[in-house]
Amino acid sequence: MNSNHEILFQPLKIGKLEIKNRFAMAPMGPGGLCDIDGTYNERGVEYYVERAKGGTGLIMTGVTMVENEIEKCALPSMPCPTLSPLNFVKTGLLMTERVHAYGAKIFLQLSAGFGRVSIPSIVGKTAVAPSPIPHRWLDGVTCRELTIEEIHTYIRKFAESAAIAKKAGFDGVEIHAVHEGYLLDQFAIAMFNQRTDEYGGSLRNRLRFAIEIVQAIKAECGQDYPVSIRYSIKSFIKDWRQGGLPGEEFTEMGRDIEEGIEAAKILEEAGYDAFNGDVGSYDSWYWSHPPMYQKKGLYLPFNEILKQHLTVPIITAGRMENPDLASAAILNGMTDMVALGRPLLADADIPNKIRKGQLSQIRPCLSCQEGCMGRLAKYASISCAVNPACGREKEYGIEPARKIKNVLIVGGGISGCEAARVAAIRGHHVTLHEKNYRLGGNVIAGGVPDFKEDDHMLIAWYEEQLSELGVDVRLNSAVTRDSLLEAAADEIIIATGSTPRMLAIGNAGNVYSAEDVLLGKKDAGQSTVIIGGGLVGCETALWLADQGKQVTLVELQDDILTVGGPLCHANEDMLRDLVAFKNINLRTNTMVSGSTTDGFTLKSGDAEEQITADSAIVAIGYLPQKALYEEVYKDLPVNVHLLGDARQVQNIMYAVWDAYEVARNL
Repeated sequence: MNSNHEILFQPLKIGKLEIKNRFAMAPMGPGGLCDIDGTYNERGVEYYVERAKGGTGLIMTGVTMVENEIEKCALPSMPCPTLSPLNFVKTGLLMTERVHAYGAKIFLQLSAGFGRVSIPSIVGKTAVAPSPIPHRWLDGVTCRELTIEEIHTYIRKFAESAAIAKKAGFDGVEIHAVHEGYLLDQFAIAMFNQRTDEYGGSLRNRLRFAIEIVQAIKAECGQDYPVSIRYSIKSFIKDWRQGGLPGEEFTEMGRDIEEGIEAAKILEEAGYDAFNGDVGSYDSWYWSHPPMYQKKGLYLPFNEILKQHLTVPIITAGRMENPDLASAAILNGMTDMVALGRPLLADADIPNKIRKGQLSQIRPCLSCQEGCMGRLAKYASISCAVNPACGREKEYGIEPARKIKNVLIVGGGISGCEAARVAAIRGHHVTLHEKNYRLGGNVIAGGVPDFKEDDHMLIAWYEEQLSELGVDVRLNSAVTRDSLLEAAADEIIIATGSTPRMLAIGNAGNVYSAEDVLLGKKDAGQSTVIIGGGLVGCETALWLADQGKQVTLVELQDDILTVGGPLCHANEDMLRDLVAFKNINLRTNTMVSGSTTDGFTLKSGDAEEQITADSAIVAIGYLPQKALYEEVYKDLPVNVHLLGDARQVQNIMYAVWDAYEVARNL
């Protein structure tokens, strides 16, 4: 172990409960991990046990409902102890006993539900709230105000759920409370809580719901039963459905830091034993679920404020997987524990690998949110873009091959690398040919912006994995039809990737692909027109704007990110807001119709406009490169598989997932 990281493995107490190290698993929505009666299924057990096995000291489960009548959710979507208490205890014990075998502790996170931020696929088109306020996602939907009786029902159900959790072996509970704009947070924020009874008005009244919950749990389970609270000191709400960006000056409409400090003191006094702190809300979702456009450790400055005013332990998530960052944060008094959410989905063994000094073997989280938050919102099932087995650890793992084969892979992009890794783990003899001088394919260019550094870390991880597994990697090695026909292979995988689509604009010679500009092969100059408002175009625009370039972003459709955009709202919303905040000249319903001596002609409807620019950058998608596959698949006497962009241009997640699926069955 690196001596600088020793603090991460020192024990810590929450109340009287000792945690073996400073790593917590941050709560993530448990979609797909429970059954229709609200109990954990086998997937859920294996999912949490895998993270305990990987060395995490404290496991925080995802959102668990305390009842399912007031805000009725489609089941199975989330666990709920009060639906079938006996079965919850039975299945819960199967999980907690195994978690405890690894010296880890586990808290059940309890929630009053979504309120105005309810996910339509789970709750439908009706919602409750402290007051009749607009729904976050559904236009024209006004939430129904909770009655006093319903509030008291929630409080009773929290106490009942905590008692069931205790019987099921959970070491404590966490209240998903004054955080992220969920129902309890809506009660705490004056913007959402317009009540005039004892649960509205003053700050203490608005916190009464959360206060009475912890008091009821302590009365039911004992004063020594730990209760942590998920807490956001600042909301970053600029207006309804509008968040404030890093560095942006705006008037806080939610909870500001001053009120956040006062609220935290009141809640600590009420009996909460730890604060699992972050910032943000569903109106500023990219704070609560930070995309790659947010810096790492983004919550530390805010939780440092909590540390200065509270005496109970502070837990901090927010892209904290770097052990140098995490260790320094604890040593400098900014937090007491670090929580890893999405990173532990990508690699369940992060704490163990840090302890053993195996940092280069940690599979990086890309903060793409395509397999986790984006998938949860659409399909109510959690997984990970770079770890297809996440959320289905037992049923979708990698087994040794019954018959060892010679596997030949053409293409060293992400799909080819993943296929090689999985095939080698299974015991096959794998040879990978890459025509260029390094592995990575299109991700090499895509990972150039500093906010995409984890993409390059993923390439480096594959390089090390393939080396350790003994894969015969042949760089600068072009493969032809004849060489494939002569190859002594039992299985052939063709993952030849894709190439950028290009446009000819008059006789202009200063029209480049985004790939060439990102790789430094072409100089965009001080001003440029980017053609295409998809993910590549928007990220390239952001990268160039950060360099001080004048950028005009031209999109033929009436909006950006309409094709191939990020799956998760947090990523998409932040990218849209950044395009506006960085003063990128966005032109929708517009095309580049020609070139001039000093720029280009833009056409929108019947109107034309001349714009001065040093270059035009084309970012209108990619073309699959499957000519080699089409030449050989009928003639070869062995199985030939087409993978990655060569089969269908998609994102990194499907490049990894498709390769994993095929290779684990070779």
